[in-house]
Amino acid sequence: MPRYWSYVPAGALFALAATCAASQELLDQIAARVESDIILRSEMRALSRYQMLADGKSESDAAILDRLIDQWIVRNEANTARFPHPADAEIVQGAEHLQASFASPEEFQARKKQSGLSDRDIQRMVAEQLYLNNYLDSRFRPAVQVDAKQVEDFYQQAVVPRAKARNQAPPSLDASREYIQEALVQRGINEQAEVWLKESRARLHVEKFLKESGK
Repeated sequence: MPRYWSYVPAGALFALAATCAASQELLDQIAARVESDIILRSEMRALSRYQMLADGKSESDAAILDRLIDQWIVRNEANTARFPHPADAEIVQGAEHLQASFASPEEFQARKKQSGLSDRDIQRMVAEQLYLNNYLDSRFRPAVQVDAKQVEDFYQQAVVPRAKARNQAPPSLDASREYIQEALVQRGINEQAEVWLKESRARLHVEKFLKESGK
C-alpha cells in the first residue's frame, strides 16, 4: 500500500501535554484529540517531511491528519495485540529499499536534504511504517483470495499496456505471475483495511484543531 506512518506515539505524548500544558503550547500545538490521546502538529510535520522524501511532495494538512488518525487506530490495536515490532535488520533493509527507489544515491541525498530528515529520523519512520503495515498484513492477508483469472486480467489490462506505452516487449505471463499475485493481494489488503478503518473511525471520539493551531 503505500501508506505513511508517523513515528511519534501519541499516547506517550499525552501525559506530557497534560502535565506541562503551558510550556507545551510554546513548543508544539495540538492538531487533534483521539479518545484520550492527542496528535501534535510536530507529528504532522514529521509525516509531511517523510512524504516529501519519498514522493517529492506532501499531502494537505487535512489529509495528513486523517492519515495520523488512521495510524492511531492501527497502532492501538497492534499494541493491544502485542504485535511484534520489526527487527533491526528489517528496519535497515526497509531504509535501504527506500534509498534504492531513487535513481541515484545523489538524488536520495538531495531529497533527504530538502525534507530536513536525518538518517535517524528516516529509520524511525521506516520502523513505524513497517510495524503498522506488518500488522495490517497479518490481519487481512489470510482473507484475501486471488484466482488465476484475476491474475490473467491484470496482466492483459495493466502489464501489457504499460509495456507497450514504453515501447517495450511485455514480460511473459509466467514471469509476471508472482508479482501480479502479490500486487492483487496487497490491493485486497488495502480494500479490507479501508473498510475496517472507516468503521473504526465512526466509533471514535475525535476532535480536530487545525484551524485553531494554524499553519
